[in-house]
Amino acid sequence: MKAVFVDDAYKVVVKDVEVPEIAANEVLIQVKVTGICGSDIHTYKGLHLFRKPPVIIGHEIAGEVVKVGDAVTKFRIGDRVTVEPQTGCGVCESCLTGNLNYCSRRGAPGLNGWYGTMAEYFAAPEQTVFKLPESMSYDQGVLVEPFAVGVHAVRKADIQLGDRVAILGAGPIGLLAMAAAKAAGATTTLVTDVIDYALEGAVGMGATHTLNIMNKQDWTTEAKELIGGEFDKVLVAAGVPGIVDNAISLLRKGGRCVTIAMFHGTQTFDIVNLQQGEKEIVGCMTYTREDTISAIDLIAAGHVKEDVIITHKLHYNEAAKGFQMVDKKEDSSLKVLVHF
Repeated sequence: MKAVFVDDAYKVVVKDVEVPEIAANEVLIQVKVTGICGSDIHTYKGLHLFRKPPVIIGHEIAGEVVKVGDAVTKFRIGDRVTVEPQTGCGVCESCLTGNLNYCSRRGAPGLNGWYGTMAEYFAAPEQTVFKLPESMSYDQGVLVEPFAVGVHAVRKADIQLGDRVAILGAGPIGLLAMAAAKAAGATTTLVTDVIDYALEGAVGMGATHTLNIMNKQDWTTEAKELIGGEFDKVLVAAGVPGIVDNAISLLRKGGRCVTIAMFHGTQTFDIVNLQQGEKEIVGCMTYTREDTISAIDLIAAGHVKEDVIITHKLHYNEAAKGFQMVDKKEDSSLKVLVHF
């Protein structure tokens, strides 16, 4: 089968590999579409914390079941599915309490022999696979995984009806987190970025306010002026230096900041502002099964405008072009899909 590899930093190639054999508890999925994620770009640059080249890349997927293991009971050949691309040991306290994303032995595509999703076929354990509603397209289905990231962040933030929420970063994860915040009841959503077309996407996804912060030293004051006050919650979807301190500056007393982005290096912030205002910084790591189920339901209910966030659909032979496009922010790209 054909598979897309990040062979080395900034080098994407298509290779022939064997179709994966499935275990008794696994299903084999014919991949219809995959997505290029921001974390894939970290691998592309050789910066990812644990997924290192050479590797079959990808973890977002929608496709059709073409083979099931002998122990599989919930899926049949022909089922249209997506995958929550993580596994746990199944016996630690984290796994047993539903927090598989905390598991110290957490597995993911591209690690320990598990192929990534950017290939003609993908093998996945039955417990990670979810049926797509009949009304949901494969292009919508591939958004389930990144949207689950946003849903999880909103749960961690405890966003409530009427909350005023700032989303720092208008990439696909930031835009999907904003959609999840709106679904949870946020009535004011301000999105920041340094790229105008990304902010136009935020408007298309339903943001009430946007702010281009390029070359602005005091943009947090401007952001608060735009909404007439401070923010209840801030979702950080850009891992740039100083962003956590910016988030704290936006918050009201007692407000909460949730970090979604993948960070490199150290973040510094004003501890006095944090402490005297009883503000909170909360980490956010992937998602849980509950988040994935909610993501499917919310997409099916129309809470994600896929025609806004999906800007490009490429054949797998054009994957290298897609990675460069996402990395360099070319051709007004947001979510770039790779079709098989």
